[in-house]
Amino acid sequence: MSKSSIQVALTVRQLVIGSVSAIPEEWFDVQPGGSNNTIRWNIGHQVTMLNWFLSSAVPLDYRLPDDYNSLFVTGTKPADWQVTPPSKEALLEQLSAQFESLAKISPESLAKTLNPPFAMGNLAFATAEEVFGFAFIHEALHLGIISSLAKQIRFDREMEPYFQ
Repeated sequence: MSKSSIQVALTVRQLVIGSVSAIPEEWFDVQPGGSNNTIRWNIGHQVTMLNWFLSSAVPLDYRLPDDYNSLFVTGTKPADWQVTPPSKEALLEQLSAQFESLAKISPESLAKTLNPPFAMGNLAFATAEEVFGFAFIHEALHLGIISSLAKQIRFDREMEPYFQ
């Protein structure tokens, strides 16, 4: 099962990289009405939270840039940023570098029992594979948000001439 979990994770990350690559950077900081965050924030959040999820469960040979936690952890938002966020190119580099690190994870490392279990709110994960799987459910969720934001931005821009 662990080998297939790694393959699924790599596939999800490839989908993220492909989707992010196709979105114009001028859309990255648009926050459509009703949205809590932006495309840029969601991409940075994926990179940041993957490291956080796996830090106590799986040996991931990857280090985040120093300012990613202050920009992208849960509860942050672009309106509060005090530094310039990373560019599309920098975010794609981070996504790709993490992909390379994920490809080096051994299936055996996912069999590890966590003592204590990894706790997140009311959730508790007993094995590294459970945390790993949840991390990629989280990644896929944010890919859906990114796709929805891009669709809304595209729609708003296409409709703009009709409201001028």
